[in-house]
Amino acid sequence: MSGSTASAGGRVGPTRLFRLFRWIRWYLREISGAADYDRHCLRHLREHPDRPIPSRRAYETWRTKRREEHPQTRCC
Repeated sequence: MSGSTASAGGRVGPTRLFRLFRWIRWYLREISGAADYDRHCLRHLREHPDRPIPSRRAYETWRTKRREEHPQTRCC
């Protein structure tokens, strides 16, 4: 059975399980918005290296305020 995606005995190898776990974690972080804060921190460090990184709470407050002030960025 060369070329099979499963290892001997029909089990999935640890590498495939790790990749699946990583993908699930990435997906959940994307749909929950957790990754947005990480991207914001990276952009903040790049554009304002001399300023402290805002807390998660401060970021969420800013993001909510921005959404309310710019309703065209939402569908509803």
